[in-house]
Amino acid sequence: MIRLDPATASPAQPPTVPAWALVAGAANEADAAFQAGAALGVLDSLSRTQASWAGAWRRRLALRCAAASMRLAGRSEDAAALRDAWHLRPAGADPGPAGAIYGAWRQLAAEPPVANTDRLERIVDQLGLHWDATARAALSTQIDELGRSQRPAPFAAAAVAAHVVAMRPDSELLAWWLADLVLAQSLRWPRPLPLLMAQAFGPAFRDEAGGKRIRPADKSFERAVCLALVKAAAEACRLAAELSRRAEKLLAVAPRLRAKGAGDVIFLLLSEDAVSGSLTTKNLSRFAARRLFDRLQQLDAVRELSGRTTFRLFGL
Repeated sequence: MIRLDPATASPAQPPTVPAWALVAGAANEADAAFQAGAALGVLDSLSRTQASWAGAWRRRLALRCAAASMRLAGRSEDAAALRDAWHLRPAGADPGPAGAIYGAWRQLAAEPPVANTDRLERIVDQLGLHWDATARAALSTQIDELGRSQRPAPFAAAAVAAHVVAMRPDSELLAWWLADLVLAQSLRWPRPLPLLMAQAFGPAFRDEAGGKRIRPADKSFERAVCLALVKAAAEACRLAAELSRRAEKLLAVAPRLRAKGAGDVIFLLLSEDAVSGSLTTKNLSRFAARRLFDRLQQLDAVRELSGRTTFRLFGL
């Protein structure tokens, strides 16, 4: 059985973005920045949470951004296909180009907000881009300068995205990835939250006529980033509340589980977006795992995410 600190096993209900901050139609950049500040203030506590479900929350935010990335990368995979590419591959196998992009977003959510040249090299490769060492070093320096500039976080995020696209117009995907990293740097978050890419094709990044997409460095991009952060924060808070309720239910049924490796499965369900129904561990065979997941489904403690009867995936 998994052992959790009671303070993290049953946390208070996650906070929500105040209704007034969600009112659409901020008249100018200052109003949009004020709304973004309120939303990010709420999200700040969640970014530091040690709740039992925090890992699953971060992974699911990463999946949302990865799914939006597919459109930008000219690919057709949706969230379900990305889950399959990542969770159903053999251990250590290449997840493919789409899975590699998903891996980049997972890495963003899992590591401190640092962008040295070595990390940039790995991320650029995962995103299927090609930057030489000189360009990566210049970009790393620019990010360090933004971190020292004391610029408000939404504007620092917008600035790095605009800088990347100005350097390499074909690297917008990297621009969005770094925008979340710089946002976390500016707010002193321990790890970034994948937020902005999931909003890149939404209403915040459409011009007043609702047509042309506002891209990094376009007019009104900073205002659009502020509005997008309000929506992203609200969605992240709603997801946290949903996962908190589901995690509470999972932990409530845990004492009723008799499988020897049940604790390992519970830990993975709380830490990951999805877990393979054919999981094997040191304490759990594939057949025992299937029986355990069937039992968890009967107890309404997990959801089957794939919609299939074979090669199933489970999660909160």
